[in-house]
Amino acid sequence: MRVFIAALLLLPAAALASSQLDGTWKSNVNSMKVTGKPDVYLLADGEYTCSSCDPELKVKADGAEHQVTGHSYYDTAMVKITSPTSDEGVLKQGGKEAIRFTDTVSADGTTLTSKFTNHIGDKVVTGEVVEKRLASGAPGSHPVSGSWQQQQFKGNDALRTVEYQMTTDHFVMRWNGTGYDAKFDGKEYPIKGDPGHTVVTVTRIDPNTVEEIDHRQGKVVDEIRLAAAKDGKTIEVTDKDLAHGQTTTYTLEKQQ
Repeated sequence: MRVFIAALLLLPAAALASSQLDGTWKSNVNSMKVTGKPDVYLLADGEYTCSSCDPELKVKADGAEHQVTGHSYYDTAMVKITSPTSDEGVLKQGGKEAIRFTDTVSADGTTLTSKFTNHIGDKVVTGEVVEKRLASGAPGSHPVSGSWQQQQFKGNDALRTVEYQMTTDHFVMRWNGTGYDAKFDGKEYPIKGDPGHTVVTVTRIDPNTVEEIDHRQGKVVDEIRLAAAKDGKTIEVTDKDLAHGQTTTYTLEKQQ
């Protein structure tokens, strides 16, 4: 279960110099690869634990809402078993649903399909992640338990579409109604519309490459590198998720 927040605020086009990073982009989900630490879940003895979450999430799996602390995007969690091979969870912040997820294990127990709905942003984000089992859970635990490696991804346009603009002194990004306008001065700038209160610093490596550092709750959680191709048709993204110990790489394709 992961919460990914991207952000952007587009300046008037007349105020911006041209860059190969400028424009509207859509992620190619078939290009996504995740390396690093696995996702680790345990559903046993009436309790659900996501030890790979940051911080760890542990609640009773009784279908009731339970208060949780230390999480940036939710303050209550509900988890319940829906079948011998599946579960469902709802995460809320301030009484409003933020994320809903369902996990289903294949008949042979080797894959886990997680479907999610994310209400953070202007449009509802939906997606699906298929994971391969790396290790089994504790004896007697629910089949969703164990260690899993993300393999395949799906997502709607609200999740996959992002806009960028860059000048010699600042960088702007817009995603699903959230956004930032950050100067290349080493200072922290807030992501507007982000309930997790993430702030960013950006560095211009060259005219077609930018590095973004995300800070949340006083610590660095993400290091993101955007490298546009010389023909301006693609951007290679490397996202080092330090909070989860995972690195995701994928390609963005130019839309306009």
